[in-house]
Amino acid sequence: MITIDHKHSALIAEAERRGTGQADNLRACFEVLALAAAIDRDCAARLAPYQLSEGKFVLLFLLRERQDGLSPHELAERAGVTRATVTGLLDGLERDDYLLRQPHESDRRKSRIVLTAKGEAAAAALFDAHTRWIAHLFEDFTAEERQVLSGLLARVRGKLGVSA
Repeated sequence: MITIDHKHSALIAEAERRGTGQADNLRACFEVLALAAAIDRDCAARLAPYQLSEGKFVLLFLLRERQDGLSPHELAERAGVTRATVTGLLDGLERDDYLLRQPHESDRRKSRIVLTAKGEAAAAALFDAHTRWIAHLFEDFTAEERQVLSGLLARVRGKLGVSA
């Protein structure tokens, strides 16, 4: 059984006390949340020695695919984040010498983002290590089990609101 947060345990205990019959459903949801949080923490710990967050890591591997660079707008779109978020991530990556902002040749308001040698090396090494780590989390599952899990998660996702 996955250890869940105290706040979630309190909600489950209260549901049990009230006899709602929903405690098992609550527990299942909170276990998924606890697992996601544990994966996020482990991911952050693995990237921290490189002064990277998951968001910064995503930008590095997106830039690695494009030797000619990408605009901040293109990066935000491909990473699925806002322009404001991408600006903050780029500031940190530039400060840590992972990338350069190159001015657009004809429009001073625009720039292209390209990796430095340090950024290129980090993107190459970390992508392989990171994907191996993620794959390792599910390596003991059969293909059928992964498919069942995916289906179960999709059923839950289908019950979420429009922002899902």
